[in-house]
Amino acid sequence: MSSLAEIMRSMEQTSLPLYQQLQRALREAIDKRVFGPEEALPAERQLAADLSISRITVRKAIDGLVDEGLLVRRPGSGNFINTRIEKNFAKLTSFSEDMRARGRTPKSVWLKRSEGTVTPEEALRLRLSPGAPVYRFNRIRYADDMPMCLEYATIVAGALPSLDAVNVSMYEALEKSGNRPVRALQRLSALLLNAEQAQLLQAQQGDAGLAVERLGFLRDGRAVEFCRSIFRGDMYDFVAELSTP
Repeated sequence: MSSLAEIMRSMEQTSLPLYQQLQRALREAIDKRVFGPEEALPAERQLAADLSISRITVRKAIDGLVDEGLLVRRPGSGNFINTRIEKNFAKLTSFSEDMRARGRTPKSVWLKRSEGTVTPEEALRLRLSPGAPVYRFNRIRYADDMPMCLEYATIVAGALPSLDAVNVSMYEALEKSGNRPVRALQRLSALLLNAEQAQLLQAQQGDAGLAVERLGFLRDGRAVEFCRSIFRGDMYDFVAELSTP
């Protein structure tokens, strides 16, 4: 607990409410591996005693991190670091935004970046004429040092100033050029990882995976992004909120 206490002391001069300071300290402690994946946090009573704060403050801080998906509460067992990522299908957010919102650091290992012309399938999906120029971005996406998914994206060439415009977040690059998608059609299907996919994701051949196909549109209705992603099935939960008509 000394590491968490030291982090808390470094934040004592901030004007944030105490429960938010504790949330920040817990995020930093998780990021620095003070608590490991799937490791239980100390009991709320113990946290309160060690940090000289009230249990109400501890409970409010932990409740917020549970709501964010960073922690998971297991009745009778305690509060644990959540290694699974919950992706809301109702919100059009980037991988980088999702990871940062959970206190994780998004990273990429590039498999290939290239400029070319549309394939027949890409032309059909993106509603482009044969021979239209596109950029292709293939990479492994990481949360901290854990490979989470394979991403194979095709972007209409006019939506970005150059092939090198994408560094970490593709949506941030598209937003800078005024071409970030505002809506998308997504299709989710189950699969078993093949040998190549498993090797890249540090998984086992035959492990469960999730394939997500996304077609992103601009405000004027033009398609700008066609992306296929392969997610590790043991790392992701996809959630959609439904309502009656």
